[in-house]
Amino acid sequence: MSALAHRRFLKMNGAGNAIVVLDLRGTDIRVAAEEVRAIAAHPTSAFDQLMVIHDARTPGTDAALRIYNTDGSEAGACGNGTRCVAYAMLDDPAMARPAESGRLTLETRGGLVSVKRMAERSFTVDMGRPRLKWDEIPLAEPFQDTRRIELQVGPIDAPVLHSPAVVNMGNPHAIFFVDRDPETYDLARIGPMLENHPLFPDRANISLARVTGPDAITLRVWERGAGLTLACGTAACATMVAASRLRMIGRGATVTLPGGDLVIEWRADDHVLMTGPVALEWDGTFEPGLFAGAA
Repeated sequence: MSALAHRRFLKMNGAGNAIVVLDLRGTDIRVAAEEVRAIAAHPTSAFDQLMVIHDARTPGTDAALRIYNTDGSEAGACGNGTRCVAYAMLDDPAMARPAESGRLTLETRGGLVSVKRMAERSFTVDMGRPRLKWDEIPLAEPFQDTRRIELQVGPIDAPVLHSPAVVNMGNPHAIFFVDRDPETYDLARIGPMLENHPLFPDRANISLARVTGPDAITLRVWERGAGLTLACGTAACATMVAASRLRMIGRGATVTLPGGDLVIEWRADDHVLMTGPVALEWDGTFEPGLFAGAA
């Protein structure tokens, strides 16, 4: 029987981004890719990202996070999921610890992330510094200027999309700035093709962004390993940084995604802050039969 059988989880969302939070502190359990896919496939626990809380490994941190996509692969960061984890660690009766305050420092594959409560269901996440060099993103070949790179979709003389900006915000992102509503593009078709393009050795999140004002962006995202999502925090951060580098906006914007708004600020110290809501949908436990087909 899977060690996850009968384990409690929270089903949450951050600006519409479907999140499952699983607390494995105090255990040595590690989640296998097959178990991740089984959890994602069940209607009661379907997610865009699975956030697994482990005991802290680094002095001064409150916990270590492992972040999984629906295909079982790991992500380096998830801003919307991190806000949900903060809510769970501060407010959930079974997951909260009495000594915890309104601030947390969490260790992720992409680095240390700090979270601060702003209101009962609103948190600000310090997503750290954007990585902007071609080999940090990473790309398969050198580009000295990552504000726009050579990549296009469609005929060479009339491309549908072209010249994306690339940014790493814990995950690699390619952002195409468009001049019409991102919903009018077939991102469900374009997304997987570009996610797996040879230019992106670690694959990439693919975003379509339209700047609608001096501090406003409309965004739609195909997430690496997850597909179309209602929201993606790291994509919102990457897009704001990319738009600022191209002088389309200043150093802050409200990014509107299908699931809601995220407020992004690129501070003078180079850190990117993301503020947004969380919502608790339900809690449950994993039935043993869920993992019958998992190794």
